[in-house]
Amino acid sequence: MMYRQREAFSMITAIFVIVIMATVAALVMGTAGKIVQDTTSQYQKEQAVLWAKSYTELAIMTVMSNDRNATGNCITDIDADIDSPDNGQGYRVRTRISFIGNTSEVGSCAATRTFSTNVLTVESPLNIIVDVYVEYRDINHPNVASAPWITYHRRTLQKI
Repeated sequence: MMYRQREAFSMITAIFVIVIMATVAALVMGTAGKIVQDTTSQYQKEQAVLWAKSYTELAIMTVMSNDRNATGNCITDIDADIDSPDNGQGYRVRTRISFIGNTSEVGSCAATRTFSTNVLTVESPLNIIVDVYVEYRDINHPNVASAPWITYHRRTLQKI
């Protein structure tokens, strides 16, 4: 009779251990899923930061190589879509360039985004403000195509 009670006790102990192990496995799997989502979000944000830096440099090089004194030759916007952002997998980049400088340096851009043409300092005849907006969608969203846009903004003041 005592032998059968020990078998029943062993069965209860085994069930209890299996339940505890299943609970721990569920917690580990849930944590692993959250870590994957966080890593993906961090990766997307880092990509947005790198795109913003790249387009800031592109805007600076474009302004430096552009002849602003030619009529209608003012570059104020640089826009790009990277890897089809409407499907939720890519990035949308919008770059806005504003000018600060003497009228002779600003040239044909005086009628656009110009903050000041009354700069009296000869040492800094032209400065630009570059605003870069990188938009992307969270790929962890259940419906990526309708997910809200996440925007990373970078502003740079550059002496030309």
